[in-house]
Amino acid sequence: MSDVLEKTGYVYILASDVAGTLYLGVTSDPVVRIARHKQGETGGFVAKYGVQRLVYLEACGSMDAAIEREKKLKKWRRAWKIALIEEKNSKWADLYPELLRRETGG
Repeated sequence: MSDVLEKTGYVYILASDVAGTLYLGVTSDPVVRIARHKQGETGGFVAKYGVQRLVYLEACGSMDAAIEREKKLKKWRRAWKIALIEEKNSKWADLYPELLRRETGG
């Protein structure tokens, strides 16, 4: 039995606006990762298109499972991704403030 606990993996979707440009990512620490996106530390696509609104977050158990889920979602049509977001977040609200409150207990 391993002494190292496997990290929980998460798939997330960021949007530039309601039904705007989408970005899919995977992380083991969504609070830190999304903060880095919001602060412009990640550069690239997210910075270029202003994709900073966390509109979807899914816990996948392990990082391996999260990576597999991300690969599948990236192959989905845009309309399917939008439907996935709207199923849980119909107003396209930024979920980061609530995530941060839960994480910090505030």
